[in-house]
Amino acid sequence: MTISLSIGPQNRKSPFFKSTLQDGLTSASIYNHMYFPTSYGDKSAEYDRLLKGVAMWDVSIERQVAFRGRDAVKFARYLTGRNLDDLQIGQGKYIPLCDYQGKLINDPILLQISEDEIWLSIADSDIKLWVSGIAGSLEYRVDVFEPDASPLAVQGPLATPLIADLFGEWVHDLKFFGFRETKLKGIPVILARSGWSKQGGFEIYLLDSNLGENLWAEVKNAGAKYNIGPGAPNYVERLESGLLSFRTDCDEYSNPFEFNLGRFIDLDQNQEFIGKAALQKIKQTGVKREFVGLQIDGPRFNSPPEDRSSIYSEDNYVGYASAAAYSPRLNSNIAVGVINTRHAIDGNEVVVDFSDHKRDARVTPLPMFR
Repeated sequence: MTISLSIGPQNRKSPFFKSTLQDGLTSASIYNHMYFPTSYGDKSAEYDRLLKGVAMWDVSIERQVAFRGRDAVKFARYLTGRNLDDLQIGQGKYIPLCDYQGKLINDPILLQISEDEIWLSIADSDIKLWVSGIAGSLEYRVDVFEPDASPLAVQGPLATPLIADLFGEWVHDLKFFGFRETKLKGIPVILARSGWSKQGGFEIYLLDSNLGENLWAEVKNAGAKYNIGPGAPNYVERLESGLLSFRTDCDEYSNPFEFNLGRFIDLDQNQEFIGKAALQKIKQTGVKREFVGLQIDGPRFNSPPEDRSSIYSEDNYVGYASAAAYSPRLNSNIAVGVINTRHAIDGNEVVVDFSDHKRDARVTPLPMFR
């Protein structure tokens, strides 16, 4: 289905919005109340650039929820079950956020900007309201705000030489999720080794929204010798790599253990955090569902399904497929989804109902492409 996206002030444009239009943006969605570029008209070329070359993505939709004050680190410890004992300025951490019932409500990257300032680079949900409410009701001495920070991702196997051209050889020293505040031709940025792909790359957090076109042009011009082109977080590559898409893959009952995020939850630490008691109970009882891959029979998908698709085993509902597509690397239709644990066995045969037709499928571990 193709529809037009109405542009209006109820959703925000990114600092790179004009540049994306000039470079041929053809489709967009809404994410964190912002216009989210999703394609420039040639999805096959965008996929190939990510896998074989280098791509630039406007990911300003990765909004930052910041809190500053004497209780910043203490507050961060209360928000997440991730052990933050070794937290340090300049090194980010992936942190699941749960509610008091142990349900997963976001999975941001935490960046400690200074001794008294923390940023959460969030997925698609209104976490600023949650953080503000918790901070205020429990009287943490922090101010919660949204900084002027808009990420531009540079992803693919040629991302590192391009970023080194732009910033210098020191970029090789950044560990995964490592970051440094710096400038590019006078443009204030934070450079982080991160990004929503398994192909490697960086995210450049623009710190002055007035300079979006300048930063886009600098990256585009420097990347010309690497045949850089625009794109977006890639739908197919994320399925192949088994990357979690919070809003797409999770439902209102999801907990971190279902998505293999238990390694980021320290239930034994001497620290109280939101959802700790509930998560202890869930772990003791055992998870009832798992996040899995699916290899799907039948003709090649020409476009992804618009809705979640129910999964059945012997006519019994056992879960849902949250996203599906054809994978060129696996030469197969594939999907990710959440399925009852006793059916989440490698090779187990199921049926996926795509509303207008059904297809046979087999459960496979994630990631599907190794």
